[in-house]
Amino acid sequence: MRLLLDTHALIWWLTDSPRLSRTAHAALADPKNSACATVVSGYEIAYKQRLGKLSAEIPPDLPKALRDARLPAHGLTLDHTIAAGQLPGPHRDPWDRLIMAQAMRDGFTVVTLDRVFRDYGVPVHW
Repeated sequence: MRLLLDTHALIWWLTDSPRLSRTAHAALADPKNSACATVVSGYEIAYKQRLGKLSAEIPPDLPKALRDARLPAHGLTLDHTIAAGQLPGPHRDPWDRLIMAQAMRDGFTVVTLDRVFRDYGVPVHW
């Protein structure tokens, strides 16, 4: 299975948080699966840290933390951004919309507890 981590799942995986479901943890630890972070999470984390909405538990050097965890960062393309902009409403979270577009266009299952992904037909593993 090809897994793309939503930002909260990425943070919980990197910090070994018990908030990550057992099922998600098992899928991420399974060597048969390939898991990726999304570059969208870098922006979301930095933005929310600047606003004081995220705790200090997040590794201060995210690129190094991803390398250490052997999680490649899946990039955005113009096609992803256009697809995200064309998704119907009502969901307005720009980070979720970009992750949805990446998953839909590139064949990922998203590791997330956020039910809105299912509403858009995005495969979810939690």
